[in-house]
Amino acid sequence: MITKKDIIRTTIDKHGEFTQKEIGEIFDTIIDAIKENVAAGEKVSIPKFGIFESKERAARIARNPSTGESIEVPACKVCKFKPATDFKNMVKG
Repeated sequence: MITKKDIIRTTIDKHGEFTQKEIGEIFDTIIDAIKENVAAGEKVSIPKFGIFESKERAARIARNPSTGESIEVPACKVCKFKPATDFKNMVKG
């Protein structure tokens, strides 16, 4: 598993003119911007990576597997990510 610290270290290795603290702040700013815009209903597109967006999930009836009882699940918003073709191809190998 890669962590935020690993990403920061990789960035420092490639762009040594920034400190770990500065890169951490930039990273946090980018993540916050993505979260805020998706929460506001905007699509966030990052070329060669993918698209983040929120979708409305309709209310539905689900079934409790242990009791078989029907349960009403309310409508809600969920975050969706669609990877870019370049990203998908890289994962495929």
